[in-house]
Amino acid sequence: MIPVPYDPQLEPGLAACRDLIEGIPLRADTILANRAHFATLVPPVEEVIGDRPVEYAHRTVPGPAGAPDVELTVLSPRGGARDAPGLYGIHGGGMILGNRLFGVAGLVEDVLAYGAVAVTVEYRLAPEHPAPAAAEDCYAGLVWFAEHAAALGVDPARIVVGGASAGGGLSAAVALMARDRGGPALAGQILDCPMLDDRNDTVSSRQYDGIGIWDRNNNDTAWTALLGARRGTAEVSPYAAPARAGDLSGLPPAYVSVGAAEVFRDEAVDYATRIWEAGGAAELHVWAGGYHGFTGFSPDTEVSRSAVAARESWMRRVLGTAGRSG
Repeated sequence: MIPVPYDPQLEPGLAACRDLIEGIPLRADTILANRAHFATLVPPVEEVIGDRPVEYAHRTVPGPAGAPDVELTVLSPRGGARDAPGLYGIHGGGMILGNRLFGVAGLVEDVLAYGAVAVTVEYRLAPEHPAPAAAEDCYAGLVWFAEHAAALGVDPARIVVGGASAGGGLSAAVALMARDRGGPALAGQILDCPMLDDRNDTVSSRQYDGIGIWDRNNNDTAWTALLGARRGTAEVSPYAAPARAGDLSGLPPAYVSVGAAEVFRDEAVDYATRIWEAGGAAELHVWAGGYHGFTGFSPDTEVSRSAVAARESWMRRVLGTAGRSG
């Protein structure tokens, strides 16, 4: 299939991203090597924060029933917070790579922009821990966050869950779990280039087979590691692959953002469309020429600035705060 072309301004960032992150092809027998390489790309939280007025604390909280405890990192404005928005961040990495400090720079920015308290969660990775381990860990951490909102200076009515790639998929899963289990109540869900569908059979997945960052082959590797023989069958839970959910009603407002030139385009569009079909609230942005995660490696391009501004606008509306642009 002929792929959608990349925005020319994004191509240098895409090349740099591939060189840095995907030097080792991601296949079943290279997951551990990729994981080790990925770990070298994640700086310590102290380095990310630098001299900015943000405090952090590592917490160990109860995990799912019968499972290990869950590690969290809490980021807050220096001096504490009061009735602040709460942001629950879930890292990307295909559910097979990364740790809770991957992508923490964005949460630090949100703490500064919105006076928010942010939490990032360490979840168990596949294939050592197949689904639904990751989603259950993320849900357990959210429950702790909501139960301790007041002590953390958080307004429990303004908690948003969000993440990119696998983090977007897990955010969608956690939103489904919170709905089905009677809480915690969420003010919104941020699904950035989300990994939602184990079947990997959309037009966009076939357009980016061997092309770009996180291509169809990487996606196959990750979903098979997560689900094993269950993959592609009726046994796959919506908590593992949210696209499998038959009912998308009763969910918190969703912000769905994706590049037009990436594997996850079509499943992201379909997920937002199905939320609307169920009478729910979703805001969908499909960025022309955007590769997977383009705002991170091409931040100074016009399309990236537009994408960041759109997310900030949605955040201000959902959180009821002036934020960066106020």
